[in-house]
Amino acid sequence: MKAIINGKRYNTETAEHIAKFHNGLSHTDFNYIYETLYRTKKGNWFLHGEGGAATKYSKAAGNMSSGGEHIVPMNDDEVKTWLENTEHPEVIEKYFPDDIEDA
Repeated sequence: MKAIINGKRYNTETAEHIAKFHNGLSHTDFNYIYETLYRTKKGNWFLHGEGGAATKYSKAAGNMSSGGEHIVPMNDDEVKTWLENTEHPEVIEKYFPDDIEDA
């Protein structure tokens, strides 16, 4: 998928795949979510997400909604939060080692 957002091109085919999240639901479920975190060659982060009609990725379809997909640019803080919430500690350690301290 490709998108231009605020004058920047995001392309899932040319960016580096970093991590993914799937909520385990069937693709036909209204609450299905599948997200992939990418990093561009220039170091910009973005999320490609797709989901069912009851998710943040839904799109209008007349008086109803259906599943859809979006590209969402992210800053470092948003990426770290997403990685923590989707349980990817190894990725946080790789890309944000200076932001981690032992408990």
